[in-house]
Amino acid sequence: MPPTICLALTGASGIAYGLRLLDCLLAAGCRVQLLYSQAAQVVARQEVALELPSRPAEARAALLARLEPANPELLAVYGREEWFAPLASGSNPPAAMVVCPCSMGTLAAIAQGLADNLIERAADVMLKEGKKLILAPRETPLSVIHLENMLRLARAGATILPPCPGFYHQPQAASDLVDFVVARILDQLAVPHTLLPRWGTE
Repeated sequence: MPPTICLALTGASGIAYGLRLLDCLLAAGCRVQLLYSQAAQVVARQEVALELPSRPAEARAALLARLEPANPELLAVYGREEWFAPLASGSNPPAAMVVCPCSMGTLAAIAQGLADNLIERAADVMLKEGKKLILAPRETPLSVIHLENMLRLARAGATILPPCPGFYHQPQAASDLVDFVVARILDQLAVPHTLLPRWGTE
């Protein structure tokens, strides 16, 4: 049975990665619990002309209209302070959580164990329960503070997966670069995909 994945969109540049990942997870039959920050709403509008309303039900409708998944019932969207959402408790966590893109502010909050909103709380739950937590931080250059926060999280069990696309697959479009990163995330989640050929195969 496909796993339940929490996907959080935050205010870093690169929201196309998160939207493509959402599309692939739903296509693979995964149940997705989606969270998004206020800054992610701004980035979505700026980068991909997507209006993400503040109300979760309206945001869900906007995402379903954009992606048109075969099984829309697999997507649940929660508000930032929806403390009774399943993923707010260690008694009912998802199989894994991905923050993509992950802003340095969100990364710092998770690294310090803060839980001022549902994104931070859900990530805290993943760490304390020993579940898979993947962070895709999109920033350059990196300060010592950024690097120390990443190291702290890696030591706590998180996977740090910066969206750094490769070029050995000879990408022809920006979407190919997005798929490269999304493929790496899906591999970490053990979700099957055919986005890219495997190394060493024809």
